[in-house]
Amino acid sequence: MPPPKDVVKIAIQMVGAIPQLIELQQTKPLASVLKDVCDAWSLPHAERYALQYADGRQTYITESNRRDIKNGSILRLTASPDQEAEQLYSGIQSNNLDVKAESLKKLASLSQDITFAQEFINRNGLKQIFSIVEEGKDTGEILAHTLKAFMELMEHDFLSWETLSSAFIKKVVSYVNTSAVDPSIQQLSLSILENMVPTSRHLFELVKAEVTLDCLLTHLQATDTQLQLKAMALLTALLLAATDAERQDMMEYLREKNIRQFIHKSIIHGSAAPGAEMSHHLYVLQAAGLGLCEHRMRTAMDPYSQEQRELLQALRLAAFEADGEVLAGGPSPARRRSLCAQQFRKLGFTNNSNPAEDLRRVPPGLLALDTMVYFCRHTPDAYRRFVLENSSREDKHECPFARSSIQLTLILCELLHVGEPCSETAQDFYPMFFGQDHFFEELFCICIQLVNKTWKEMRATQEDFDKVLQVVREQISRTLSLKPTSLELFKSRVNALNYSEILRLRQTERLHQEETLALPVLELRERLKPQLLELVRQQRLLHLCRGSLFRKISTRRRQDKLWYCRLSPNHKVLHYGDVEEGVSAPPIESLPEKIPVADMKMLLVGKECLHTREKSSGKQNKGWKAAALSPQDVLELAFSIVYDVEEYCLHFIAPTRYEFCLWTDGLNVLLGREMSSERAQTDLEVLLSMELKLRLLDLENISIPDAPPPVPKPPSNLNFCYNFSQAEE
Repeated sequence: MPPPKDVVKIAIQMVGAIPQLIELQQTKPLASVLKDVCDAWSLPHAERYALQYADGRQTYITESNRRDIKNGSILRLTASPDQEAEQLYSGIQSNNLDVKAESLKKLASLSQDITFAQEFINRNGLKQIFSIVEEGKDTGEILAHTLKAFMELMEHDFLSWETLSSAFIKKVVSYVNTSAVDPSIQQLSLSILENMVPTSRHLFELVKAEVTLDCLLTHLQATDTQLQLKAMALLTALLLAATDAERQDMMEYLREKNIRQFIHKSIIHGSAAPGAEMSHHLYVLQAAGLGLCEHRMRTAMDPYSQEQRELLQALRLAAFEADGEVLAGGPSPARRRSLCAQQFRKLGFTNNSNPAEDLRRVPPGLLALDTMVYFCRHTPDAYRRFVLENSSREDKHECPFARSSIQLTLILCELLHVGEPCSETAQDFYPMFFGQDHFFEELFCICIQLVNKTWKEMRATQEDFDKVLQVVREQISRTLSLKPTSLELFKSRVNALNYSEILRLRQTERLHQEETLALPVLELRERLKPQLLELVRQQRLLHLCRGSLFRKISTRRRQDKLWYCRLSPNHKVLHYGDVEEGVSAPPIESLPEKIPVADMKMLLVGKECLHTREKSSGKQNKGWKAAALSPQDVLELAFSIVYDVEEYCLHFIAPTRYEFCLWTDGLNVLLGREMSSERAQTDLEVLLSMELKLRLLDLENISIPDAPPPVPKPPSNLNFCYNFSQAEE
């Protein structure tokens, strides 16, 4: 028979003793359990001892987390947190350097546990940490352990970063600004400063003033990859915390220092590919660089600005130099205005009498004017060829340069996410961005010529303008998804993706997604839909029965708590409870909390949930950041169950969009409602497509493969039995 629910069978170890095998009664006070264990080993003063996991985790067993202990767990008897804290507090003040170093090393390890951290901080231990750093007498291993311990203690949010003394901060800065210290100390110092920067404007300004960009660039070009990574992390933290003007100055300075070339050569195309963390920092750098275009993108043209009017006139004169000379010869003002309007019409402006009106659309605003002027000045032959070639066509067949440029600039802004806030987890950067100083403008020069090429391939007229730009958008998007390493490679691939190839790709994708729309097929499809929809419902309920792991989100800066939720096999009870890191699928009996399905009232998603209101208030939840979630991620992945007469709520934040869809669909099925996620419709369409193909398949002249399909892998366990006596009816 299985052990009672409140009893777990565990082993307890102690150095130099035979392990004890005991049945831990969860209802028995932990102090009594410790006394029994100490008595078995004839150890006095049981209050001086505590239990920890024996697998290396520095987590003390307390009354609050003892329910996380599972059957078969191995614990070890060790000194209690207060005893350890007292001993280490004395050890770090020792004059014996070996004792001091060993104490600090152990302190850095134990400080990961919140119970120990609280005991150590209560003894004013942080003051001793500050003294070691501020006095600057200790270096090398002792200093490294001190900084590591400080980082771990600060993770628990017992002390605000803003309360740190200026002497401590300047000392940490000095370790970054000098090359005379060990790289491990520099890495820890950079990490400390990185954590300071986002917490307040004061700390950002202090770090920005003390740690120069030149110093960061020196570390960035170091051979030590970890030091390089930490320097990049601090650089991106400063960029994200800066104002628009400060960010622009910083990016301009980085451009002057040619950091782009170093990143392109040594990091992106170095001996090893960038890892996930470095890829994220490169994404942030790319977003910051492209973000410099945002101000012009959101600024409409001012018809009274002399500078902007001169840029428009420069476009006209560069395209029609001969006509410009005629205008300079002195025709009447009316004739001059008429010729100017005619030339602006040939340039493709919709409002040829006042072309500034075309650029009042925001976005792309003045950015469209900038890209046209760049194309005109840096590739004058291609610019004149574009304009004159279309000027010689019939009116309805000419490709309007200005109108196309404005729309193309908007398309590029959307595809490159110009002006959008940075994701906290994204790693999607374009290697070719770091291979070119004026990336956006150079990309425009390639793509505007692509517009003209595609226009001719489609034999388009003015009525087809939107269709042509849709095809161009698809050409650019498909090519960007290939992550070309240079603009030259991008140009080659995007031009190879001509209109005929786009049509072929569309047709291929359509054949995979759509079936023949003949009436008999439609009738068969409708007859199959109910049974396949029921199959999708059963799959959703099966997924809920298997359960999923969720991360707890709170206002704490660091949150490693996990919990698991699963549906009983009879679909009548939701079981949930906290689990340890690394546990993939705990048995249903180990989940203590329950919600009867009959008590469920409704399902809330997104902004309807109470735990997403901090997002709508504009505040950044530290728990979301610690779980690598942006506010937008939280809105897209959050859902809640309202249950019981008191309308209690159980809050979820799904780990992925896939899990969100499966869980919300399954809960809707339990509530007797329709499945509403996009995944439900996709799964239904896939099943319908496969079933239709099987029903309509003609086996004549079709070769049957000799080898059968591969046998799927067996399940991870065979625990299919469910103890119904423990289920709540």
